[in-house]
Amino acid sequence: MSSAADFLPEKLTLKALGEASEGCRGCELYKDATQTVFGQGRKGARLMLVGEQPGDKEDKEGKPFVGPAGRLLDRALEEAGIDRSEAYVTNAVKHFKWKPRGSRRLHQTPRAGEIEACKPWLQAELQAVEPEAVLAMGATAARSLFGPKVKVTKDRGRPLESPLAPLAAVTIHPSAILRLRDHDEREAEFAGFVADLEGVASTLQGAAR
Repeated sequence: MSSAADFLPEKLTLKALGEASEGCRGCELYKDATQTVFGQGRKGARLMLVGEQPGDKEDKEGKPFVGPAGRLLDRALEEAGIDRSEAYVTNAVKHFKWKPRGSRRLHQTPRAGEIEACKPWLQAELQAVEPEAVLAMGATAARSLFGPKVKVTKDRGRPLESPLAPLAAVTIHPSAILRLRDHDEREAEFAGFVADLEGVASTLQGAAR
C-alpha cells in the first residue's frame, strides 16, 4: 500500500517538504482535490495546531485554515492571546475529501487508511518544526497524532503524555462549533475552545520563564 512516505524529500526542511507534498500520490484523495494544502508557519514555532483536512476554500487557495473555521480559529487565538503568525498550522490530511451536492462540495471525514497514508507528512512537519506544544483539533487530528485510544471528549482539557512535544493536548475542531445551531450552545463551546487555547498558552508562558 502506498503512503506519503514514498514522496518525502531527502532533506526534511519545511520548504522541501512543502514542495514535495505537491506531488503526493500516497492515497486516492489527490484525484479529486485541486491541490495539496501543506502546513503554514516557521521552523521553531513553539505551538503546532493540527486540524483534520483542508476545506473547500483551503483547497482552492492552497493555505490551511483560511475558510469559516479558520476565521473562527483566528478569533479564538486572538482571545487566548496567541499570535497565529507565531504558530505552525497544519492538517492531519493534506487533500480535501468531498462529495458533490448540487454546485457545492461537501466535506467528508477521512477514513483511517487515508489518515495513516498521510501521517508521514505530519511526522516530518513535527521533526522540522520541533514545537514545544502540539494541539490536536478534532478527532481526526487526535487519531493521527496520538492513536485511536485518545478521544477529544474524554481527554480534552488535560495534558497528554507524548514523545511528539513536551506539551500535547486535544480540543474540538472549530468547524464543530460552526455546526451548532443553538446560539447559546455555540457560544459556550467557543468559550471552551478559547479556554483550551489559553491553557496551552499559559503553560508555554510558564515554560519560557
